[in-house]
Amino acid sequence: MTPGTRSSRDSGVVTLTVEEAAAQSLARGAAGTALLHVERAWTGSGSWETAQAHIRRAVTAPVDAAEHAGLYYGAPAIAFLLHAVADRHPRYRAAAETLDEHVLRLARRRLAVAADRIERATFASFAEYDLFYGLSGIGALLLRRNPGSDVLARVLRYVITLTTEPHHRDGVELPGWWVAHDPDEILPTPGGHANFGMAHGAAGLLAFLALAILHGRVVDGQHEAITVLTGWFDRWRQGGPDGPWWPQWITLAELRTGHPAQAGPARPSWCYGTVGIARALQLAALATGDPRRQDAAEDALVASLTNPQLDRITEPGLCHGIAGIYQTAYRASRDARTSTLAQRLPALADRLALHAPSLGDDLDEANACGLLTGRAGVNLALETARRHAPPHTGWDACLLIT
Repeated sequence: MTPGTRSSRDSGVVTLTVEEAAAQSLARGAAGTALLHVERAWTGSGSWETAQAHIRRAVTAPVDAAEHAGLYYGAPAIAFLLHAVADRHPRYRAAAETLDEHVLRLARRRLAVAADRIERATFASFAEYDLFYGLSGIGALLLRRNPGSDVLARVLRYVITLTTEPHHRDGVELPGWWVAHDPDEILPTPGGHANFGMAHGAAGLLAFLALAILHGRVVDGQHEAITVLTGWFDRWRQGGPDGPWWPQWITLAELRTGHPAQAGPARPSWCYGTVGIARALQLAALATGDPRRQDAAEDALVASLTNPQLDRITEPGLCHGIAGIYQTAYRASRDARTSTLAQRLPALADRLALHAPSLGDDLDEANACGLLTGRAGVNLALETARRHAPPHTGWDACLLIT
């Protein structure tokens, strides 16, 4: 469980087998499954012996703390897991605190690389700033574990810079989080794109800045950055019979015309859809004390939870499926100004229970056990629905919804 023991102390690079690396993935590997068993142990629906066995499976190899590590892989992912159990089992605390130091060093290196890129006035990439592997995800972990650290302050300033300092190309102003690459290899965006989603785009940046304020961490420019981001969502908000919605991303051609090519709302998922965006906007409203914006965000979320919209969901998982919708709606309902969202939860829980068996029962089957699209995430959301209470481990902080 020692980071970087097969490599140089500074870089954190380790040589791992495919299986060892996969185990350290919160998204798809043993780390996500272990988090489920820790949550179950905390709530009494599982045993600590089982939880510890799954933790050992996730940390059998040296923990990867190299530049490609992020909240969903390597040292930050394992730190997130171990802190979920450290209060009950202090023997994990020392390991978790050791990993905290590696995460801080990783964040400093990543910030230096980002600063160099900004100095060269080139475009960012998902891997630099997003929730899964970028600085937003590392910042979300620091917000939980090192909220008073200078490194967290530097991550916040980085996100503020990314948000408030646009690019200018051929007479067009591009947002600072514009990327030159495609959102997916099968979805070309000539000239690049600006992403709207929670996982890779503006919603994740907004949620991170807002959550920092709600947790008492504010640096200069943070409110200005939130204003820029909420203005972006105001600009691209679309209307229709299914309620307000936002495009998944905007290309250069769409930015020039001011109109999205997307004809209607995508599925109401956590990662790209109205569900995640509405929660980010609700958090921003809470952080800035804006009841009108909060009402609008909650109305948009409610509108996305109608049966015709939910009937488009064919997956059970957190990222694209009903589990992510349920967990996001649950968190939003606890902050909502009315009971309307809470009234939707029983029907969402029924849908979650209906979809869950499609993944089967074997939590250890390869490629189906992880947090984002696998059984671990589905079962964690089912735990929330079963208990009608927030997760004891706070595992859903890795979704930037709390």
